[in-house]
Amino acid sequence: QVQLVESGGGLVQAGGSLRLSCAASGRTFSYFTMGWFRQAPGNDREFVAAISMSGGLTYYADSVKGRFTISRDNAKNTVTLQMNSLKPEDTAVYYCAAQKGWTNVRRTNEYDYWGQGTQVTVSS
Repeated sequence: QVQLVESGGGLVQAGGSLRLSCAASGRTFSYFTMGWFRQAPGNDREFVAAISMSGGLTYYADSVKGRFTISRDNAKNTVTLQMNSLKPEDTAVYYCAAQKGWTNVRRTNEYDYWGQGTQVTVSS
C-alpha cells in the first residue's frame, strides 16, 4: 500500500503561482511513477504531468507545458508540481497518483494509488 497526501492548494489570481506537494508513505516511493491529475466540476479527471521513478523522464499535458514543472525527491518521498502563469481554466481539484511502471501515464486507470486531492482556484 502507498498513502498519498496532497497539500499546497489555494486561491490565486490569474498569472500567479502555486506549488503543490504530495507526500508518500508506505511502500518504497522510488519504485513508483508519479502523476498529477486534475478534475474540474462536471469534467472527467484529466492528466496533468508525470515523472518516472528516477525523475529522469517527465511528461506533460499540452495545456500545461511550459507553465508547470513536476519534480520528485526520493529521499523525502515527495513529488511536487510547480504551477506558474496560472489561468482560470486551471481551476480544479488536483490529485497525486502512483503507478508501478511507466505505462500509459496519461490514463487514470493505469494508476494504483490516489491521494484525496487539493483544491486550486484561479480567479480572473
